[in-house]
Amino acid sequence: MNFTALNQTDDCFHYTCPDRSLSTAVYVLLYMSLTSVILVTVCGNLLIIISVCHFKQLHTPTNMLILSMAVSDFLIGVFVMPPALLQLIESCWIFTNIFCAWYLLTAYVLTSVSIYNVALIAVDRYFALSNPFLYTKTVSVSIMCIVVLCDWSIWLSYNIALQYPNLNSLGRAVCSRGCFHVLNDAWSLVDLLLSFVFPLSVIIILYTLVFFIAKKHATAIRELNSHTRTQTSKNMSDSMKSERKAAKVLGILVSVFVACLLPYFLYSVLGNVIEIDEESLHKYLMLLYLNSAINPVIYALFYPWFRRSVKVILTLQIFSTDSTLIHIL
Repeated sequence: MNFTALNQTDDCFHYTCPDRSLSTAVYVLLYMSLTSVILVTVCGNLLIIISVCHFKQLHTPTNMLILSMAVSDFLIGVFVMPPALLQLIESCWIFTNIFCAWYLLTAYVLTSVSIYNVALIAVDRYFALSNPFLYTKTVSVSIMCIVVLCDWSIWLSYNIALQYPNLNSLGRAVCSRGCFHVLNDAWSLVDLLLSFVFPLSVIIILYTLVFFIAKKHATAIRELNSHTRTQTSKNMSDSMKSERKAAKVLGILVSVFVACLLPYFLYSVLGNVIEIDEESLHKYLMLLYLNSAINPVIYALFYPWFRRSVKVILTLQIFSTDSTLIHIL
């Protein structure tokens, strides 16, 4: 993932944080807001992680992708959002260059994994809706776990290779006024295509197909209900409705995700043509990271199983005997 850098000079490490002339009350409000966003991100995603890992009913292939997304969002809340929000408020990088390199690698890997988690969810939903019987036979929890591990391994390796040549020139690539990664034009284009254009294309195409499949299923359900009321037809109807609802909720998840990512990547592309404003770049980056805080809210609003599991966790029923078998769905 390419975080477009500003024009910088070798002696920029002597740069000091600008005087924002903000009152103490404003600073307190900003830092309270910062803490609230981080807590929502960390706690919300931690509840998703505990829910999917603990309750056996939630051990499904799709939920393994949701778990992977929650883990990446949780780590973004722990390791990426605090320094990013501090950089936004203080308008400069207050940490060391070594920490900057570690922060960039972490941010790149986690955001890339998140993007491809959404793309994999789109592939999963399309496969489940277009070939439900084949999906049930071929896609298992263990197979999906292997897919998730491959996703994390590939993007960890890619970003280490991408940043390694720049570590020796860290002093020239990173300025204390901000922590950014400098890529040449060729690598910027490759990274943009791999990190955003390709997965976004997959997401849009597959969810368009999912929409049309869901419409066909809705028609089939109406026809089935009008002709027969047998138990078999009822089970098939319930299964189709469940798949359509899952596709709808995940469609909302994807739409919010794209809305959070698109401004930064558009700005990244336009940054090669127009002059980049540092403060605006920070804001677009924070919008990208804030998606990690929004996801648990979407689950709470649209997934009854998440609300039930949170209730069990917060009431400490999770520590009771055989709590893994509690009916959640």
